Amino acid sequence: MSKYDVAIIGSGPGGYVAAIRCAQLGMKTAIIEKYNTLGGTCLNVGCIPSKALLDSSHHYEDAIKHFEGHGIDIPGEVKINFKKMIERKASVVEQTTKGIDFLMNKNKIDVFTGLGSFKDATHIEITGETTQTIEAANTIIATGSKPATLPFITLDKQRVITSTEALSLTEIPKHMVVIGGGVIGLELGQVYKRLGAEVSVIEYMDRIIPTMDAAQSKELMKAMKKQGVKFFLSHKVSNVTRVSNQVTITATDKKDKEVTFTGDYCLVSVGRRAFTDGLHLENAGVKANERGQVDVNDHLQTNISNIYAIGDVVRGAMLAHKAEEEGVMAAEILAGQKPHIDYNLIPGVVYTWPEVASVGKTEEQLKESGIAYKAGQFPMRALGRSRASGDTDGFVKILSDATTDEILGAHMVGARCADLIAEMVVAMEFRASAEDIARMSHAHPTYAEAIKEAALAATADRALHI
Repeated sequence: MSKYDVAIIGSGPGGYVAAIRCAQLGMKTAIIEKYNTLGGTCLNVGCIPSKALLDSSHHYEDAIKHFEGHGIDIPGEVKINFKKMIERKASVVEQTTKGIDFLMNKNKIDVFTGLGSFKDATHIEITGETTQTIEAANTIIATGSKPATLPFITLDKQRVITSTEALSLTEIPKHMVVIGGGVIGLELGQVYKRLGAEVSVIEYMDRIIPTMDAAQSKELMKAMKKQGVKFFLSHKVSNVTRVSNQVTITATDKKDKEVTFTGDYCLVSVGRRAFTDGLHLENAGVKANERGQVDVNDHLQTNISNIYAIGDVVRGAMLAHKAEEEGVMAAEILAGQKPHIDYNLIPGVVYTWPEVASVGKTEEQLKESGIAYKAGQFPMRALGRSRASGDTDGFVKILSDATTDEILGAHMVGARCADLIAEMVVAMEFRASAEDIARMSHAHPTYAEAIKEAALAATADRALHI
């Protein structure tokens, strides 16, 4: 029987990063993955393939809507080769997952393919082409999450689908009805809207991306409405039925009136659930909560001292970069170090266009907590760089403490905000004030100038360009 200092169950961003860090710290490390490719949901059926389709569809939309305005004439009709678009997506995924294979080999990490399950707290059975058992002094559970659904919805994965199937369709829908106005539903909805589908988003709450700042919800919905996406807020879905190639969705609106929607595809995007199926946590004595998440303490340790859990399978935001940070933290704790994660400073991003990004507290959270704050906001349309590229939707908003001026939150909508948010994460990590940002030179012309201008507005209402 092979023996390891640590075994990681699950090879998503949290799991494979944990494995690399454990190996770097001198531990004999194994990683167990039930699928034939490493990388988990993120690399195979999540972050990476969705961004590939977002980029491809963005190029197509630019060609048919924006090239002419830039003085670019294309003779003949611009056509979609959807099969090739999906093939390119698959190629990007393959390149990325092979990169994980390389990293495992480089760091001398043993990879086991099969379903890992606990026999007891130190022995893991791996069921694949053959069944074998390994012994691990410590284990990190990194099994991630799966798409959630509603109790009355039958996911046939053909017409009533999750994000996984939406990434590998063989045709462009005529009308895609999206249940859920969160990150995944909006991103994939925008992909298919760009490619010619009618897209209707049904959201239970009174705004889309409800966990983000309300101003971002309003701005993104305004931008996506201009792109032709239809929104139905405060609608509670009660039934989804499929007859042949037509799906009918029944919902009640905020006036308690019943309404129906029909489409050829229904994307169910109502969140994700922690995935522990087949782990046999009970054999190791590991406890999970009522939501199916593995219970951990502040050190990511379960109630069994040698077993840890990270990423989507534990509490907190279901984000790949959060899982990575926790993977590193668990590895370093096992090595006797004292790492720390500030969960308030893990950014959230929506990769629509315009992009949406946030870090820290929202304006609603500050009001609810009774914290006195200042707000500075600057519109992207006032930037020379935005006008040059034609990306004028959006804004940057900075929230700072009314007394100390320390930045408490930053929220932005616009071109390249997924990258711009990193500046605010760095600033807040070092507890910068809005004035600190306002006094820093930002290259001109850039989208990042909106951050400086928002900081100026928060400091003393002295933005220069509005």
